[in-house]
Amino acid sequence: MKHTRLLWFILFGILFFAACSKDDEETPTPINESEVLATYLESTSSPLGKDFVNTDMPTIITAEEVHTLNLTGQVYIMDIRSAADFATGHIENAVNITVSNALTHIDGVDLTPYTKVAIVCYTGQTAGYVASLLRLIGYDKVFSMKWGMCSWHTDFATTWQNAVANGNTYASQFSTTAVDKNAKGSMPALSTGKTTGQEILETRVNALLAEGFDPGKITNQTVFGNLSTYYILNYWPAAQYADPGHVPGAIQYTPKETMKLAVDLKTLPTDKTIVVYCYSGQTSAYLTAYLRLLGYDAKSLLYGANGMIYDLMVANGGMTASIFSDDVIKGYEYVN
Repeated sequence: MKHTRLLWFILFGILFFAACSKDDEETPTPINESEVLATYLESTSSPLGKDFVNTDMPTIITAEEVHTLNLTGQVYIMDIRSAADFATGHIENAVNITVSNALTHIDGVDLTPYTKVAIVCYTGQTAGYVASLLRLIGYDKVFSMKWGMCSWHTDFATTWQNAVANGNTYASQFSTTAVDKNAKGSMPALSTGKTTGQEILETRVNALLAEGFDPGKITNQTVFGNLSTYYILNYWPAAQYADPGHVPGAIQYTPKETMKLAVDLKTLPTDKTIVVYCYSGQTSAYLTAYLRLLGYDAKSLLYGANGMIYDLMVANGGMTASIFSDDVIKGYEYVN
């Protein structure tokens, strides 16, 4: 009897430890999805085979080039404005789609005949946001059209003209006092339930396109109304951060250099809204799309420096190419 009890005890112990061992083996190791995604997108294994954010971004095409390529059928044009505005006037051969349908649409297009795909919106900012997401998921022919339809014809230029007409509102508040970056911290928490960079990427791109650009943009009035609420990311070279200066409290990050895991990406806060600004709101839209993809609460400052310090930009020779003026309006024909 004692031997039988001992045998049962030994058998129970074996089964218990085997079950525990199996449970241990089946328990997945927790991952930080955001870091997995960033590592993937910085690698040669990414859909573009390189770190797009720190190499080619932003990919912007001018109205002149769109016009030239369109004459010979070399550009596929995706107009993401409202159906009503598209009907009022659009570039010949353009196709009207919604932001939420951008990936589904381009997935169904044979792009072989085209050298470039132009995403067109009102000002170039929403187009930059969408183009960034499509690039990151692998569409290497995608570009946003600079200044949007505002640069195509004066009939569409009012939005940008109004923005720069009020473009000196905050010039007197700009600062030359440098602000240090945060210490490096953790990445945001994502919960897609996916484990590979590609799976997380696909899930996040679909989610961001579904919600559109609205959650990813902010006005200068809102920002200046409560500057301390935000972590303000100045996305232009250090020399211009110093002259003509920057939004009070803004922290400088150098394009194509610092937005990497091994450099300064982890200095961005996960518990505060990040306001990204550039010269025109177009490059910042690209970066904002990337940061939101990773799970940061990032917003692009609409119209950038053009809407805050227009005259200072004009006086600064290094900003000339990023200034909206009537000179950039081409007067090309359009159809309706």
